[in-house]
Amino acid sequence: MHDLIVPEYRYNKVSSEQAFEFSSAGEGFFAQDDPKTDDNAYDEKKHDFGLIKDSWETLMKDFEQLRKEADTNTRYKLLFLGRHGQGYHNLAILKYGQEAWDEKWSKLNGDGETVWGPDPELTGLGVQQAKDNNTAWKEQLPKGIPKPEIFYVSPFIRAIDTMQYTFDDIFLNVGNSRVSPPLVVEDLREDNGEHTCDSRSKKSQLAARFPRVVFEDGFPEDDETWRPDWRESFEEHKVRTRRFLNKLFALDWDEPLEKQAKYVSVTSHSGTIATFLGCIGHREFSLGTGGMIPVIVKATKRS
Repeated sequence: MHDLIVPEYRYNKVSSEQAFEFSSAGEGFFAQDDPKTDDNAYDEKKHDFGLIKDSWETLMKDFEQLRKEADTNTRYKLLFLGRHGQGYHNLAILKYGQEAWDEKWSKLNGDGETVWGPDPELTGLGVQQAKDNNTAWKEQLPKGIPKPEIFYVSPFIRAIDTMQYTFDDIFLNVGNSRVSPPLVVEDLREDNGEHTCDSRSKKSQLAARFPRVVFEDGFPEDDETWRPDWRESFEEHKVRTRRFLNKLFALDWDEPLEKQAKYVSVTSHSGTIATFLGCIGHREFSLGTGGMIPVIVKATKRS
């Protein structure tokens, strides 16, 4: 095991002020951008993660052209937005149905047979879904898929486990890897409040279980925002996601083009991914557990 060298994350130092407008780069890169793609039937793992260019090389070339032709007030990044594998709360939704889950079961920690709150684990299927992601990435590497340069993750066990199963022995925990350890960011958590599955573990518990992740500055020991009598709205959640996007782009905005991070992995939740798509004006695209959607995000500095 190689010693973990923790860098000083610039993410921790940049302002969260909403300095940018965000949008999608539009259609022509991935099938998930196309309104005609059926999100209920589409399996990105069988279709090169949705790539519709003739190769990853062509995508990277076209993406690089976008970056080079951008004016001084515009930047682009390609985000790989991954959803965690099946958790025990997802299993409970299948068991009881969405309506009963929302009205009753989501407010409890379990049903006497299964525990799903707080901060539920992945099921056996969820672990397998994450391992299938690992296989899918390994299949794409010989095809030239761009490698994420930095990894961000939600502070929930199901998300961190999914990220590790997905990327360990490819980009993470690899000898002589130049990839920084994944950064745990509070703003990447699922829709907040009311549902016990969306109440997180203590920081010390997460740090003990996942010693090779790093926490953003100011990450509190206790979950200070979850409440049993309030559920975060979509628009409220979008505020958090815009804040993350703002910091993501601000941290290397003034760097030379070749030093800006182009390819970013974010592992989170269905609700969080929905707000990413909402923030950039992307079509709605629902993901099954363990799913992933790549999106090219355009940031424009506000005048």
